[in-house]
Amino acid sequence: MTDTCHVDTYVLDNLPPPHLMPDFITLDRLGYPARLNATVELVDRHVAEGRGERVALIGPDVSWTYVELARMIDRMANVLVGKLGLVPGNRVLLRSANNPTLVALYMAVIKAGGVVVATMPLLRAKELVKIIDKAEIGLAFCDASLIAEMDKAAVASPVLARVVTWSGTADGELRELIEDVSDRFEAPATRADDPCLLGFTSGTTGLPKATVHYHRDLLVICDGYAKEVLRANADDVFIGSPPLAFTFGLGGLVLFPFRIGATAVLIEKAAPPDLAKAIGDYRATVCFTAPTAYRVIAAKSGEFDLSSLRKCVSAGETLPPPTYWAWLEATGLKLMDGIGATEMLHIFIAAREDEIRPGATGKPVPGYEARVIDADGKRCPTGTPGQLAVRGPIGCRYLSDDRQTAYVRNGWNITGDTYVEDADGYFWFKARDDDMIVSSGYNIAGPEVEASLLAHPAIAEAGVVGAPDADRGCIVKAYVRLAEGHTGDDALVEALQNHVKQDLAPFKYPRSIVFVEALPKTESGKLQRFALRQQAQREASQGEMA
Repeated sequence: MTDTCHVDTYVLDNLPPPHLMPDFITLDRLGYPARLNATVELVDRHVAEGRGERVALIGPDVSWTYVELARMIDRMANVLVGKLGLVPGNRVLLRSANNPTLVALYMAVIKAGGVVVATMPLLRAKELVKIIDKAEIGLAFCDASLIAEMDKAAVASPVLARVVTWSGTADGELRELIEDVSDRFEAPATRADDPCLLGFTSGTTGLPKATVHYHRDLLVICDGYAKEVLRANADDVFIGSPPLAFTFGLGGLVLFPFRIGATAVLIEKAAPPDLAKAIGDYRATVCFTAPTAYRVIAAKSGEFDLSSLRKCVSAGETLPPPTYWAWLEATGLKLMDGIGATEMLHIFIAAREDEIRPGATGKPVPGYEARVIDADGKRCPTGTPGQLAVRGPIGCRYLSDDRQTAYVRNGWNITGDTYVEDADGYFWFKARDDDMIVSSGYNIAGPEVEASLLAHPAIAEAGVVGAPDADRGCIVKAYVRLAEGHTGDDALVEALQNHVKQDLAPFKYPRSIVFVEALPKTESGKLQRFALRQQAQREASQGEMA
């Protein structure tokens, strides 16, 4: 690592050892140089090649061309290095809803040689502290509207030394910092394989995992999935709902449009009705969101102008065929399903519009290989369920985490999904293999919600699983045994839900709580979540038949 420009080598020093790394294949076909900077490639290149006047970002009350964005990025980079003391390799936390300032900061950290750690706006202080301490983050930028939990995290973490706030379009404290600095910044000589992003993903234990991604990785997903499958163009207007802390959102709302010089629309409120209205207001042509949102919008499609859309990507959770058909009927557009992972940065199995088979996720994106394997790692026969294994130009690199050995086996990335491959090479989703609950595109660790419930004095025991739901795909369902002296009623359900909302990110709260006399356990006393999952399945089926 002697040729890296990273002065702070914490991330490099905590990469998995070579024997635990996945196989990286087909990188040669992409032809990246040994040294590159992702921001230079995604933003500055358009200015240098005469496309600087194209609109890059649109947000509330702001529209930036690539020239304007490049200048803002450079001013922020100068602040990072000159006023805040950032050196290449330092980690910087970003906390904000989707807006142009967040994107500019994201790109500035990368251009300056730093490592971005974007966080979801809904996270609470205790969740932020885990991220800060894991990544040893000394500097954070936070939208002023979200400062309360950030301040609590700063007090609780001995690592975080400085929090810079802003409001609106780079206003407030951030504006004071950038107003007297140059709008020209020379990027350090970053390598293509220098880390520039830590993507945090939920673990089934509730402890977050940090996935390390390089400068080249940000380009790989653009030159692979976006170029080969999505096939958008420079005249497209991208829009969507995923927070940029989700790499699904980062790719679909920033990297993909920037790679081709297109326009990204960023909306801070992205509930289905807000997203649907914004599509019409901004004449968006490419949309990224979860099946849940498409299902809601399709049911009310007559209330919105969706006529500008030409490509719609669905990911974050499996796409049910009824949602596919409802969207097709409402808009005439085929939903492009896909499976990705934070570990793999973005989508690695999908299908072009003319190759879609409703109900199937698709085929491996060019540059990737996928197979279905059994418990011994052997390839399953066609039509036989097994674990999904994938490899390509990107793979899992956990930051100092023993769980690397579970995700990477024999060079393959094991995603935690059960799939079937058919005779034509299409992959069909069946189930998750672990305790992760995927609800409306959010990954939620059941044990983490259990721990939160157990902190309430009314709860003696808790088991949390995912339960089928027509609107969200899956909901968080809790089975609880009460402590002595407490009565299970609607008031307690509401109290428990509010308790979890205050303790964890609100999307993690149990939408259904069932009071039980006992929970299923093994002879050794371990909670049998699989039995609770089966019970939740039965209850959902009975509810449908009622």
